[in-house]
Amino acid sequence: MLTLTSGAVQVIRTVTANPEMPPETGIRIEPGIDGSDALQLSVAPAPEAGDQVVEEEGARVYLESGVAELLDDKTLDAAVDPQGDVAFTIAEGTSA
Repeated sequence: MLTLTSGAVQVIRTVTANPEMPPETGIRIEPGIDGSDALQLSVAPAPEAGDQVVEEEGARVYLESGVAELLDDKTLDAAVDPQGDVAFTIAEGTSA
């Protein structure tokens, strides 16, 4: 199962902390458009049918079923640059 670094947990919780969003809001990862190898990340109010849910310390990630298989042994990390832009990265292996 996909693991989340402490940086990813912190960024996801910050991104989904808007009080106007439902409490189960998380980040959804799904395949890219038109068969692209890139993955799409978006803020989602809840998981969609068939999504695998990864939750750690209040940070929720919803994985489309095919993406869940692809990322099964990977680690999601995130960082915010000095301009405030968020960058998510996926690394091989699992490390907390």
